[in-house]
Amino acid sequence: MSTPDFGSESSRVPSGNGVVGDIWVNFKRWNRKAIRNPTPVFLDVVMAVLSLLMFTAVFGEAGALALEQSGFGDVGYVSFLVPAVLVQVSMASSVSSGIGLVEDLQTGMFEKVVVTPMSWTAVFAGKAAAELLRIVLQVLVVLGLALAIGGRIETGLPGVVGIVFVCLLFGTWYMSLSNILALVTRDQEALDAAAYALLFPLLFISSAFLPVSSLSGTTQIIAKLNPVTYAVDAVRALVLDRDVMTVLEISAFGGIYDTLAPALAVLIALNIVFGATTIALLSRASSSKAD
Repeated sequence: MSTPDFGSESSRVPSGNGVVGDIWVNFKRWNRKAIRNPTPVFLDVVMAVLSLLMFTAVFGEAGALALEQSGFGDVGYVSFLVPAVLVQVSMASSVSSGIGLVEDLQTGMFEKVVVTPMSWTAVFAGKAAAELLRIVLQVLVVLGLALAIGGRIETGLPGVVGIVFVCLLFGTWYMSLSNILALVTRDQEALDAAAYALLFPLLFISSAFLPVSSLSGTTQIIAKLNPVTYAVDAVRALVLDRDVMTVLEISAFGGIYDTLAPALAVLIALNIVFGATTIALLSRASSSKAD
């Protein structure tokens, strides 16, 4: 009787599609889920539109006064507010990333992914790419509305591309945070509570609605440490075509780059730390499921 050749090609574990193929598989999977249930995407856009209209109406006069006192007297409040709303929609959309992961954990889909030969870097990258695509579409919708009601993008089309890039960079960070919370809580209600409990304080204790220099005491200190401040300042520099950074005094780059350079450096550092943490937690969770 012949002995089976366990080293033969036919008996080896399948190697999968490669990293790019695995990313594409996950990208398509999460896009299909979004198409089948478009309600969260629609609600995120509606919330952003209502925020833009509501905050413009409520804070219009008070905001204009605060802008004048902070050296932005020549800036319309709609243009000043647009970056805040764009960051808000990026945050709200990113929460759905963690919710999708919780659903996978609860329905058993996570265990099915565990037994595939895909790397967790590819799994997370494909999932993130699908969610970032939705952020791009939502950002463009909000930008279109802002322009329709009197907002201006002083840097033109290159500025729009830069704004989308900053929103994607910031959205990736909040998406990583959402996935970390999902892996820690493993419960959709707890995740919703935690994510939205963070969303509004992060927005309001930042430079989103008023310049940091107009805040006072402890609030100003928190705003300077808040990642939202750096994302909003980067988008605002591109909207207004001027240096708006009030947290760090940098003059080495000139113009809007004195805002963009430190803001992007902070956001990239946050993405590296939180992205690596997410992948490590996914790997640990997959190991425990496999055992």
